[in-house]
Amino acid sequence: MKVRSIDVNADVGEGVGNETLLMPYLSSCNIACGGHAGDIESMTNVVRLAKSNQVKIGAHPSFSDRLNFGRTVIEMSPSDLYTSLKAQIERLQVVARAEGVVLNHIKPHGALYNLAAKDEETARVILKVLKAVNPVLKLYAPCNSVMAKIALLNDVELVYEAFADRGYEDDLSLVSREKKGAVLHDKDCVFNRVLRMVKDQKITTINRVEVATKISTICVHGDTENAVEIVKYLVCRLKENNISIQ
Repeated sequence: MKVRSIDVNADVGEGVGNETLLMPYLSSCNIACGGHAGDIESMTNVVRLAKSNQVKIGAHPSFSDRLNFGRTVIEMSPSDLYTSLKAQIERLQVVARAEGVVLNHIKPHGALYNLAAKDEETARVILKVLKAVNPVLKLYAPCNSVMAKIALLNDVELVYEAFADRGYEDDLSLVSREKKGAVLHDKDCVFNRVLRMVKDQKITTINRVEVATKISTICVHGDTENAVEIVKYLVCRLKENNISIQ
């Protein structure tokens, strides 16, 4: 039987406090670095946990907006956005170096991620920051997004991402969190759709439309109410289906 593999990541360091329980099941993580959440103490703690569990470390920068948890687009000039994102990533980079590890990737958070998926100017700022901080960093981004296309033009290594616990519209944008079906909590439902993502490289939308794509990492949001239950069950069931986590 053919053995497949998939990276499983989670957004962490966001104040939920479940990282100790999540880390044993992850192969990579995205650490909040001061935009929507996180500070030096939380970054240090999560980096140490990731290191001890041999989990790849990524920066999870955001619009600087703790009030709305980075889920609202903030109007900023490209230069101001560049300065903010670069400072966030470099802050985590300093922590990582102090702990003897290196960053593996960058994954924008929330509204920044969604905006960069369709807005060229925002995507170009993110790629400019990545190049300035460390051009060998990977970028976690949706396949065929504007952000991914610009990354390819800039010779940045892409890791195509899909979300285990979020609903998708037919254009593969995420269902608004204000709508029913935006966040999935049923672990069997999550597993079945992720298995389809991994084996067939297809996403089933909220309207039950199957859309072909490319997926090499699956995200479970660390702040989803039952995130630990979901990721533990998901990883266990994937392994039972000869899909390794790496």
